[in-house]
Amino acid sequence: MNLLLTSVAALSVAFVTSFSAHAQEVSGNAEAGAKKAEMCIGCHGIVGYKATFPEVYRVPMISGQNAKYIEAALRAYQKGERHNPTMRGIAASLTEQDMADLAAFYAQNGAPFPIAPEQPRVQPDAKVAELLAKGACASCHGANLSKPIDPSYPKIAGQPADYLYVALKSYKDDTHATWGRSNAVMGGIAKQFELGELKALAGYISKLDSELKTQPEPRFRR
Repeated sequence: MNLLLTSVAALSVAFVTSFSAHAQEVSGNAEAGAKKAEMCIGCHGIVGYKATFPEVYRVPMISGQNAKYIEAALRAYQKGERHNPTMRGIAASLTEQDMADLAAFYAQNGAPFPIAPEQPRVQPDAKVAELLAKGACASCHGANLSKPIDPSYPKIAGQPADYLYVALKSYKDDTHATWGRSNAVMGGIAKQFELGELKALAGYISKLDSELKTQPEPRFRR
Protein backbone atom coordinates (compact mmCIF):
# COMPACT_ATOMS: atom_id res chain seq x y z
CA MET A 1 0.00 0.00 0.00
CA ASN A 2 2.80 2.44 0.89
CA LEU A 3 4.49 1.65 -2.43
CA LEU A 4 1.24 2.30 -4.29
CA LEU A 5 0.68 5.63 -2.55
CA THR A 6 4.26 6.67 -3.22
CA SER A 7 3.88 5.79 -6.89
CA VAL A 8 0.57 7.65 -7.15
CA ALA A 9 2.10 10.73 -5.53
CA ALA A 10 5.17 10.69 -7.75
CA LEU A 11 3.18 10.22 -10.96
CA SER A 12 0.65 12.84 -9.87
CA VAL A 13 3.39 15.44 -9.38
CA ALA A 14 4.82 14.62 -12.81
CA PHE A 15 1.39 14.89 -14.44
CA VAL A 16 0.52 18.16 -12.70
CA THR A 17 3.89 19.66 -13.63
CA SER A 18 3.36 18.73 -17.28
CA PHE A 19 -0.24 19.93 -17.24
CA SER A 20 0.69 23.26 -15.64
CA ALA A 21 2.84 24.09 -18.64
CA HIS A 22 -0.27 23.85 -20.85
CA ALA A 23 -2.49 25.66 -18.34
CA GLN A 24 -0.25 28.74 -18.37
CA GLU A 25 -0.63 29.12 -22.13
CA VAL A 26 -4.41 29.51 -22.55
CA SER A 27 -7.15 31.01 -20.42
CA GLY A 28 -10.69 29.77 -21.01
CA ASN A 29 -13.70 31.98 -21.68
CA ALA A 30 -17.06 30.51 -20.66
CA GLU A 31 -19.08 32.81 -22.90
CA ALA A 32 -17.02 31.76 -25.90
CA GLY A 33 -17.32 28.14 -24.83
CA ALA A 34 -21.11 28.34 -24.82
CA LYS A 35 -20.99 29.16 -28.52
CA LYS A 36 -18.69 26.20 -29.20
CA ALA A 37 -20.69 23.58 -27.29
CA GLU A 38 -23.03 22.63 -30.15
CA MET A 39 -21.02 19.46 -30.75
CA CYS A 40 -21.32 18.49 -27.06
CA ILE A 41 -24.95 19.11 -26.13
CA GLY A 42 -26.33 16.27 -28.24
CA CYS A 43 -24.95 13.83 -25.68
CA HIS A 44 -24.01 15.79 -22.56
CA GLY A 45 -27.07 18.07 -22.64
CA ILE A 46 -29.66 15.29 -22.45
CA VAL A 47 -30.46 13.73 -19.07
CA GLY A 48 -29.96 9.97 -19.18
CA TYR A 49 -28.44 9.93 -22.66
CA LYS A 50 -26.65 6.67 -23.41
CA ALA A 51 -23.64 5.98 -25.58
CA THR A 52 -23.47 2.64 -27.34
CA PHE A 53 -19.72 2.07 -27.73
CA PRO A 54 -17.93 -0.06 -26.61
CA GLU A 55 -21.11 -0.97 -24.72
CA VAL A 56 -24.29 0.83 -23.70
CA TYR A 57 -23.72 3.27 -20.84
CA ARG A 58 -24.90 6.68 -19.71
CA VAL A 59 -22.55 9.48 -20.68
CA PRO A 60 -20.84 11.31 -17.80
CA MET A 61 -22.19 14.46 -16.22
CA ILE A 62 -19.78 17.29 -17.05
CA SER A 63 -21.58 20.41 -15.85
CA GLY A 64 -19.82 21.40 -12.63
CA GLN A 65 -16.73 19.34 -13.44
CA ASN A 66 -13.28 20.83 -12.90
CA ALA A 67 -12.30 22.89 -15.95
CA LYS A 68 -8.71 21.71 -15.90
CA TYR A 69 -9.86 18.09 -15.92
CA ILE A 70 -12.14 18.68 -18.91
CA GLU A 71 -9.21 20.24 -20.75
CA ALA A 72 -6.97 17.32 -19.85
CA ALA A 73 -9.58 14.79 -20.99
CA LEU A 74 -10.13 16.55 -24.33
CA ARG A 75 -6.39 16.74 -24.87
CA ALA A 76 -6.06 13.02 -24.11
CA TYR A 77 -8.74 12.20 -26.71
CA GLN A 78 -7.00 14.46 -29.21
CA LYS A 79 -3.63 12.80 -28.65
CA GLY A 80 -5.09 9.29 -28.77
CA GLU A 81 -4.39 8.52 -25.12
CA ARG A 82 -8.11 7.91 -24.75
CA HIS A 83 -9.57 5.73 -27.47
CA ASN A 84 -13.13 6.59 -28.43
CA PRO A 85 -14.02 7.24 -32.07
CA THR A 86 -16.69 9.87 -31.32
CA MET A 87 -14.69 11.84 -28.78
CA ARG A 88 -11.49 11.50 -30.80
CA GLY A 89 -13.23 12.93 -33.86
CA ILE A 90 -14.57 15.88 -31.88
CA ALA A 91 -11.35 16.60 -30.01
CA ALA A 92 -9.26 16.39 -33.18
CA SER A 93 -10.94 19.55 -34.48
CA LEU A 94 -10.31 21.62 -31.33
CA THR A 95 -7.58 24.15 -30.70
CA GLU A 96 -6.07 24.70 -27.27
CA GLN A 97 -8.28 27.79 -26.98
CA ASP A 98 -11.38 25.80 -27.92
CA MET A 99 -10.67 23.21 -25.23
CA ALA A 100 -10.07 25.89 -22.61
CA ASP A 101 -13.28 27.73 -23.57
CA LEU A 102 -15.41 24.56 -23.51
CA ALA A 103 -13.94 23.58 -20.16
CA ALA A 104 -14.66 27.01 -18.69
CA PHE A 105 -18.24 26.83 -19.97
CA TYR A 106 -19.01 23.39 -18.54
CA ALA A 107 -17.38 24.20 -15.21
CA GLN A 108 -20.07 26.84 -14.61
CA ASN A 109 -22.95 25.62 -16.82
CA GLY A 110 -25.95 25.01 -14.58
CA ALA A 111 -24.53 26.75 -11.51
CA PRO A 112 -25.16 26.85 -8.60
CA PHE A 113 -24.16 23.26 -7.96
CA PRO A 114 -24.78 21.08 -4.89
CA ILE A 115 -21.96 20.91 -2.38
CA ALA A 116 -21.09 17.37 -1.38
CA PRO A 117 -20.48 16.70 2.32
CA GLU A 118 -16.96 16.03 3.55
CA GLN A 119 -18.00 12.57 4.71
CA PRO A 120 -20.13 10.36 2.47
CA ARG A 121 -23.69 9.91 3.70
CA VAL A 122 -23.70 6.48 2.07
CA GLN A 123 -21.18 4.24 3.75
CA PRO A 124 -19.55 1.38 1.83
CA ASP A 125 -19.91 -2.21 2.95
CA ALA A 126 -16.82 -3.98 4.20
CA LYS A 127 -15.88 -5.34 0.78
CA VAL A 128 -16.13 -2.00 -1.00
CA ALA A 129 -14.34 -0.22 1.85
CA GLU A 130 -11.45 -2.61 1.36
CA LEU A 131 -11.43 -1.97 -2.40
CA LEU A 132 -11.46 1.82 -1.89
CA ALA A 133 -8.52 1.52 0.48
CA LYS A 134 -6.64 -0.76 -1.90
CA GLY A 135 -7.09 1.70 -4.75
CA ALA A 136 -6.30 4.70 -2.54
CA CYS A 137 -9.14 6.49 -4.36
CA ALA A 138 -9.49 9.36 -1.90
CA SER A 139 -5.78 10.16 -2.12
CA CYS A 140 -6.46 11.79 -5.51
CA HIS A 141 -10.22 12.32 -5.68
CA GLY A 142 -10.48 13.70 -2.15
CA ALA A 143 -13.26 13.78 0.42
CA ASN A 144 -16.48 12.12 -0.74
CA LEU A 145 -14.57 11.58 -4.01
CA SER A 146 -15.74 15.11 -4.88
CA LYS A 147 -12.77 17.19 -3.70
CA PRO A 148 -9.83 16.28 -5.96
CA ILE A 149 -6.39 17.20 -4.67
CA ASP A 150 -5.66 18.92 -7.99
CA PRO A 151 -8.10 20.60 -10.41
CA SER A 152 -6.82 18.44 -13.27
CA TYR A 153 -8.34 15.40 -11.53
CA PRO A 154 -12.09 14.72 -11.84
CA LYS A 155 -14.91 14.74 -9.37
CA ILE A 156 -16.32 11.23 -9.67
CA ALA A 157 -18.97 10.97 -6.95
CA GLY A 158 -22.44 10.43 -8.34
CA GLN A 159 -21.40 9.68 -11.90
CA PRO A 160 -23.53 6.91 -13.47
CA ALA A 161 -22.41 3.43 -12.39
CA ASP A 162 -22.33 2.11 -15.95
CA TYR A 163 -20.12 5.00 -17.09
CA LEU A 164 -17.74 4.55 -14.16
CA TYR A 165 -17.48 0.84 -14.85
CA VAL A 166 -16.67 1.39 -18.53
CA ALA A 167 -14.10 4.04 -17.63
CA LEU A 168 -12.39 1.79 -15.08
CA LYS A 169 -12.33 -1.10 -17.55
CA SER A 170 -10.80 1.23 -20.13
CA TYR A 171 -7.94 2.01 -17.77
CA LYS A 172 -7.53 -1.67 -16.96
CA ASP A 173 -7.15 -2.68 -20.61
CA ASP A 174 -5.85 0.05 -22.92
CA THR A 175 -4.58 -2.24 -25.67
CA HIS A 176 -7.53 -1.84 -28.03
CA ALA A 177 -7.34 0.45 -31.04
CA THR A 178 -10.83 1.87 -30.60
CA TRP A 179 -11.37 1.94 -26.84
CA GLY A 180 -9.28 2.18 -23.71
CA ARG A 181 -7.43 4.86 -21.79
CA SER A 182 -3.68 5.22 -21.38
CA ASN A 183 -2.89 6.72 -17.98
CA ALA A 184 -0.03 5.52 -15.82
CA VAL A 185 -1.71 6.30 -12.50
CA MET A 186 -5.19 4.98 -13.24
CA GLY A 187 -3.88 2.08 -15.29
CA GLY A 188 -1.74 0.89 -12.41
CA ILE A 189 -4.65 1.13 -10.01
CA ALA A 190 -7.34 -0.43 -12.23
CA LYS A 191 -5.15 -3.39 -13.15
CA GLN A 192 -5.17 -4.51 -9.50
CA PHE A 193 -8.87 -5.33 -9.63
CA GLU A 194 -11.05 -8.00 -11.16
CA LEU A 195 -13.98 -6.81 -13.27
CA GLY A 196 -16.46 -7.70 -10.55
CA GLU A 197 -14.52 -5.54 -8.11
CA LEU A 198 -14.51 -2.62 -10.54
CA LYS A 199 -18.28 -3.00 -10.91
CA ALA A 200 -18.68 -2.95 -7.12
CA LEU A 201 -16.58 0.22 -6.87
CA ALA A 202 -18.56 1.88 -9.66
CA GLY A 203 -21.85 0.97 -8.03
CA TYR A 204 -20.86 2.50 -4.72
CA ILE A 205 -19.33 5.68 -6.16
CA SER A 206 -22.48 6.31 -8.19
CA LYS A 207 -24.52 6.50 -4.97
CA LEU A 208 -22.46 9.30 -3.43
CA ASP A 209 -23.70 12.89 -3.29
CA SER A 210 -22.54 14.61 -6.46
CA GLU A 211 -21.51 18.14 -7.29
CA LEU A 212 -22.11 17.38 -10.96
CA LYS A 213 -25.21 17.52 -13.12
CA THR A 214 -26.47 17.20 -16.66
CA GLN A 215 -27.76 20.62 -17.61
CA PRO A 216 -30.55 20.15 -20.18
CA GLU A 217 -30.67 22.43 -23.16
CA PRO A 218 -34.02 24.25 -23.60
CA ARG A 219 -34.26 22.94 -27.17
CA PHE A 220 -34.32 19.35 -25.90
CA ARG A 221 -37.80 19.03 -24.46
CA ARG A 222 -39.33 15.69 -23.57
